[in-house]
Amino acid sequence: SIKMDLLHSNGVLIIQHLQRDYRAYQDFLNFMSHVGDPRNIFSIYFPLWFQLNQVVGTKMIWVAVIGDWFNLIFKWILFGHRPYWWVQETMIYPNQSSPCLEQFPITCETGPGSPSGHAMGSSCVWYVMVTAALSYTVRWKDKSAVTLHRLTWSFLWSIFWIIQISVCISRVFIATHFPHQVILGVFAGILVAEAFEHTPAIQTASLRMYIKTNLFLFIFALGFYLVLKLLDIDLLWSVPKAKKWCANPDWINIDTTPFAGLVRNLGALFGLGLGINSEMFITSCKGKNSCKISFRILCIAASLATLQLYNFIKIPTHTEYLFYMLSFCKSAAMPLTVVALVPYCVHSLMRTTEKKLN
Repeated sequence: SIKMDLLHSNGVLIIQHLQRDYRAYQDFLNFMSHVGDPRNIFSIYFPLWFQLNQVVGTKMIWVAVIGDWFNLIFKWILFGHRPYWWVQETMIYPNQSSPCLEQFPITCETGPGSPSGHAMGSSCVWYVMVTAALSYTVRWKDKSAVTLHRLTWSFLWSIFWIIQISVCISRVFIATHFPHQVILGVFAGILVAEAFEHTPAIQTASLRMYIKTNLFLFIFALGFYLVLKLLDIDLLWSVPKAKKWCANPDWINIDTTPFAGLVRNLGALFGLGLGINSEMFITSCKGKNSCKISFRILCIAASLATLQLYNFIKIPTHTEYLFYMLSFCKSAAMPLTVVALVPYCVHSLMRTTEKKLN
């Protein structure tokens, strides 16, 4: 406990230093925090990559979902505090003179803080993207191509670490994480992504396998929660702290609670399984049009545009169970749209156009 308090107090000094000396970069750091938001995986990265390479897109969803599930379990085990409430409750500062940490609209996360979900989600999905891009260049054999591969390798991994470091600094800057929490998140995300580099079975998974995986993840998490609750251990202990010490009650969002993330991810995985095993996907993405560049570009543009419309769907938060149910449905609809609905519509449109021309 003493070592952890020392780690936390040193972390607070780093946060104070960042908030004082990096004030000019506030907008950039807030932006990088949004870049690391795991929800961007489903609304931006996945639509782009799935239409370019279905293997990479599928792996991306699996890595994001399983990584976030592990993040939830680790948070429940580690009981990590967040800086913005820890400084208000710790007794290590003399005369109750706790440091003043500035809060922002995205500071008031309600779940435990360790490891960082943003850092973990960002590192795992960018690891998938970088390794996927490098897999194309590693096949080059001639001498000049090998040199180009090495340059590409250095460039892409430099970009990877620049993004991860920026996301980590941003999460520390807004006082929602201690430095050790974001570091743990980055390396945990890399481990999860690397594990899926050696798990080819996900590419041929049936709808039944998707459903079984969803049930296992949900039952394990719920069972873990209930067992510890019977032992009088409250895994939602962080929510009251967030509500108590957040500078603005409007910044508290049910979407950041532990079960909200779990339901969102399970919905995305179910939607992917439903889409990949649908007749619409087989007809469009496995047909003759799937090899055409025009088909893929239209699918990317239509997918990104359609998914932005989902942002206008506001789920009611007055009833928690209704929120979880609707959140699951909305999350399932997003990959289903990308995988099946949009490609099928584009395929039908192109086929109709071809018939008119003929």
